[in-house]
Amino acid sequence: MLRAATLASGSSGNCAVVSDGRVHILIDAGISARRITQGLRALGMEPRHLAGILITHEHADHVNGLEVLCKQISAPLYTAEPTAYALCGKWGALTERFRVFEPGQRFAIQGLEIGTFANSHDCACPVGYSITDGKRKLALCTDTGVVTAEAREGVRGAHTLIGEFSYDPEMLRTGPYPFYLKERIWGDRGHLSNEMGGELAAWAAEQGATRIVLAHLSQENNRPSLALSAADKALSGLGLRPGKDVELVAAPRSEATGWFEV
Repeated sequence: MLRAATLASGSSGNCAVVSDGRVHILIDAGISARRITQGLRALGMEPRHLAGILITHEHADHVNGLEVLCKQISAPLYTAEPTAYALCGKWGALTERFRVFEPGQRFAIQGLEIGTFANSHDCACPVGYSITDGKRKLALCTDTGVVTAEAREGVRGAHTLIGEFSYDPEMLRTGPYPFYLKERIWGDRGHLSNEMGGELAAWAAEQGATRIVLAHLSQENNRPSLALSAADKALSGLGLRPGKDVELVAAPRSEATGWFEV
């Protein structure tokens, strides 16, 4: 049985875990190694049980705990080659740990198949991931200013989507951020708004997804109720019944969700 959990999801830190009960994979390490350890133990595993760590990109809220965690465990690190270069420039000791790929490539971590796809974000080479055990499929698509064609294909057929609902446009527009930062966030290499996240959720549901996990909500520029409302509207527009045809879950920013079946 493929299952997943988010340990943290938001602009201050991101980390998720996927497991088939035998193979355990971490996606990003944007919270402290201590919090990652606590989160994994609450799910019934130890960091040393991890078979690999997938890294979406090099921004701090996705790698803050990586260096310390890698001193404690020997799991290989998987990411796009330009991202590996960026991280090795900061943490040279990790160089030998990386297994690099080009976006679009597929590979296996023990019994799980990993798909990769290009996103659009202001970093070296942002990617999203799909993970499947051959029966069920999870897709994670966050930190992108637009939903790329590659992302749509990566999400296609996923039973569960962890998708970005970063900001409410009105909250961002009227909020305290300086204008240059607002431009970055709503730009094509920034983040997905609630409405854009809703469009991605609707696409995933059209392709068969029955659970949407709303992820990477901004603490300053969003609220779970607004993100859930946007997702509800997008799904209802397809004639789907949120809560019945498709389950909607807003991932907590700083707490773990607990396991959910993919």
